[in-house]
Formats: sequence, structure tokens, C-alpha cells
Amino acid sequence: MHKKLLNMACNPLTSPAVDVRLVQIRPTCDGSLDNSVRSSFTKGGGGLQLDNHHPPPAFGLSSNFELTMHEITISTKDKPKLLSRLTCLMSEIGLNIQEAHAFCTIDGYSLDVFVVDSWEKGIDHLRNTLVKEIPNIEKQSASKQETVSSAGGQGQSSFILPPSHVEIPFDGSDVWEIDAELLNFEYKIATGSNGDLYKGSFCGQDVAIKIFKTNCLSGDIQREFAQEVFILRKVRHKNVVQFIGACTRPPLSCIVTEFMSGGSVYDFLHKQKGVFKLPAILKVAIDVSKGMSYLHQNNIIHRDLKAANLLMDENDVVKIADFGVARVQVQSGVMTAETGTYRWMAPEVIEHKPYDHKADVFSFGIVLWELLTRKLPYAHLTPLQAAVGVVQKGLRPKIPKHTHPLVVELLERCWQQEPSLRPGFSEIIEILQYMAQKISEEERSSKRRNLGEPCQFMDEWPLKMQENENAA
Repeated sequence: MHKKLLNMACNPLTSPAVDVRLVQIRPTCDGSLDNSVRSSFTKGGGGLQLDNHHPPPAFGLSSNFELTMHEITISTKDKPKLLSRLTCLMSEIGLNIQEAHAFCTIDGYSLDVFVVDSWEKGIDHLRNTLVKEIPNIEKQSASKQETVSSAGGQGQSSFILPPSHVEIPFDGSDVWEIDAELLNFEYKIATGSNGDLYKGSFCGQDVAIKIFKTNCLSGDIQREFAQEVFILRKVRHKNVVQFIGACTRPPLSCIVTEFMSGGSVYDFLHKQKGVFKLPAILKVAIDVSKGMSYLHQNNIIHRDLKAANLLMDENDVVKIADFGVARVQVQSGVMTAETGTYRWMAPEVIEHKPYDHKADVFSFGIVLWELLTRKLPYAHLTPLQAAVGVVQKGLRPKIPKHTHPLVVELLERCWQQEPSLRPGFSEIIEILQYMAQKISEEERSSKRRNLGEPCQFMDEWPLKMQENENAA
């Protein structure tokens, strides 16, 4: 069935291809599960329908209870943000997703399988609704203007990004356009689908050079590039990666920032298998919180806070990086849904609800858990499965048993489902600083006990007696 759908998706006359099946799973007498499936198969909006028995669902469910669900399979030409738009569509028409599995072929087609709660209006109605609505979201994607809107101070400005080069508003105060001939490239640090990151130098200073591939600099990538330049040139903080400048004219499009010799926190934890002890974890968390507090005070929401976007310098100072999906928050604006990375994403963002700076606080909670455990959040799930679990089942990473109670309390506050219940970063800084002091005192006290030394009170008592005598 999947092969048929993929073949139909290749033909403009039969794309998108949609299949809806009523999946019935019930225990048999011997306790095993019996799966019977009725299917309604359609060619795009065509009339080919097959009503017969099929094998169990593509990704078998298991349950001790009788289940009646629908399995929806959609195949079409793969496009950026297609999956997020499909999940949004499911939510808008009232479907409750239980499982989601997404695939794409090497020749550019997608196959997305959703298992949803029973649809009361029947298979045909559900299928017809999807066949009608999917082309609409594809048209919306194609017709979307390549415009970036940015807000600063009291006003708003918008600018269109033509394919030839990126126009970024000039405010008369920053000189950030870099002559490409002044850049020296030394070696490649990393590579990605949209470009490469190099270690280099500029006017004698070590720098990181993020180059965008010219053939990729269109659509979403143009907006990402322009937004990152727009935000980076406005921020100055010791816990935010320092912007040096950018090349926005052909043949080179790049962003130049200070070079962070310590690499990313993610690489330290997961590739180098590094370990942060609790005092060091709190220091990292305080650095991140100070940087985020500064950004929020300037109405900037990062929207992709995770260990991979936290970089360390030669003095182990942690700085926030990668503002490709960051946005300036507008009082009346609605942020783009499903921006960021699923494993770190706040539930309100996943659900396509309006959100604010508290979405970054949720992500910070996941980062703090990552620092404690040195594990990938929800490693046993796909990113989309994790997102569905976070929203519909209140899924959160499991906190290790022996975690300090103050840390447990902060984690649980940061990833509250209701954004208003999460603390702001100014409060988080105070909590972390108090925590660091408390844990330092506990460690000193523990060392004294182990060494058989007198307690702190006994150490201080003669001094206080002397002070009292002097006062008398």
C-alpha cells in the first residue's frame, strides 16, 4: 500500500495520495491481539476505492483493551515544514494523534503515517476532508511571501529578500558589512545541509565563519540568515556569542562571530563523554540564564535553546549561539509554530498556540536535565513521538533518583505545561546562585566532617568573642 501511495504521489494527477483505514485491535480468547482493518483507498481526489481486509497496522499497536482507531497515510512531494503543517491540519480538524511516523525518499517524496483516535463522522468523510485540505496547505506554502518582519523600539520594519542578495535594514549606527577579502579561512569545523562552519581570522582576531551555500540561499534560508544578522548585530553580552560582522553580497554570504575554542556543550557531553559535576553544572546554567535574561529584556526569544547551541570559550564561559530561528517579540504578534527542535520544544509551540519568552524557559529545563544526565532527551522515541507525548501525555524526561532536591524543584517549575507557572530567567538566576552557594556550603561542611575538623561555628566562635571584647 505504501508503494502504491508513493507511485501515485509521483503523478501530479493523483497527488496527494491518501489512505484512511479503520484499525480494530481486540484481544482474542488466548489473550493475543487480533487486528482487522477496513480500508478506503483513494487516488488524490479520484474514485478508486477498495473495501477489503488488510494486514495489521503498518506500525503495530499493542494494548490490553479493545481499540478502534484510524490509520492515515499521506504521500506527496516533500516540502519544507510539510510535516508540521500536516500535524497542524490534523489538530485543526479535531484529530487526536496517538502515533506518528514520518519518512522521506531520496528522490524527494514523503510518506507520513498517523494513528489517530476514532473519527465519529466515518472513513469517507475523514478521507475527503484530508484530500480537500492538503492541497490548500501546499498552496499556502508555495505562495508565502519571502518577507521578514522585524520589530525594534517603537516601530516595525519589513523587507523583502531577493534571490540575488540579502537586504538588511541599516540604522546608521552599526558598521557590520565585512569585506570578504579580509577573511582568512583555516579549517572546517562542521558541515550542514545549508552551509559550513569554518575556523578563520579577521583582522588578526580568531573568528568562526558560518558560510551559507549560495544555491541554498532562498526562501526559509534567506529569512534565517537575515534574521540572525539582524539580531546578532543588536546584542552585546558576555554570555551571548559576539557578532563580528557579515558578508551579504555575492559571491559570499556568511556570518562572522567570535571563535569559541571550547566547542559546544552538546559535543562535550555526548561526543567527548565529558562530565560536569554539580557546581560546574550550576555555573553553566547561570551563564545560560544570564544570557537568556538579557535577550528577553530586549524582547528577543531564542526559540531553539539546546546544548548544541551553547558554546564554551577558552575560559569555560558558556555563551548562547545560533540565532537563525530567533525572533524579536512583538506585543501583538503570533509566533511561528513548531520552530526549534522537537526534543527541547515547549508544548504550546508544538500545539501551534500563541507563545512568548516562557517557551525558552521550558527549553532551558530540558537543557538543565541534559547537563545532569549527559543523555539525549527522550532517546527511546523519535522526535515527533516525543513531541506528541509532551503535549498529549505530559511527558517529561525522567529525573535521576539522587538529584539534589533544589534542582528537582527548579526542573519541575521550568517545564510546567502552563507557561505562566514557569519562572522568568531573572528569578532563575537568583535560584541558581542561591543553589550554588548552598551546595558549596554543604560540600565544605561535609569535608570538615570527613576530616574530623571542628564545624564552621567553632571556627568562627573565637573571632566573634574577640569582636565582642573589642566592642565592649
